[in-house]
Amino acid sequence: MSYLYLKREFPRLPFYENFQQWVKWGKKLIDLHINYETIKPFPLTRIDLPTPENSPTPKLKLKADKTKDKIFIDTITTLEKIPKIVWEYRLGNRSALEWVLDQYKEKKPRDKTIAEKFNTYRFADYKETVIDLLKKVCTVSVETMKIIQKMETTDKS
Repeated sequence: MSYLYLKREFPRLPFYENFQQWVKWGKKLIDLHINYETIKPFPLTRIDLPTPENSPTPKLKLKADKTKDKIFIDTITTLEKIPKIVWEYRLGNRSALEWVLDQYKEKKPRDKTIAEKFNTYRFADYKETVIDLLKKVCTVSVETMKIIQKMETTDKS
């Protein structure tokens, strides 16, 4: 019978001559991500199309168009002038903005009982909150990527 022994090792951390700079970057990243709710929203351009008084509620989209640097919120509202660097900051296999968009989509539960009794989420109730969140996540993404780029250039030299 073979036994598996756990071996203790020291963490494998690289030693940098400018270690304090890496500490500052780490603190900045932690502050950005922990305090994202109080961060200054990125100045995205919001375009709201005029709607007639008797028109039906806008159809929800919540889609990003990376090639045109836009986010379509619904058939009325679009956010524009999203910096290209925002799409580079990824959480798993998608950008942070795409992750937020996916989380706020209206999804119908498969279970009929749950759908009937508990499915009360309506995006329209949270539209302004989500737009504000997207602007803040945009700021976090831009600032994070700036720090990462500085780290990469320092690491190569």
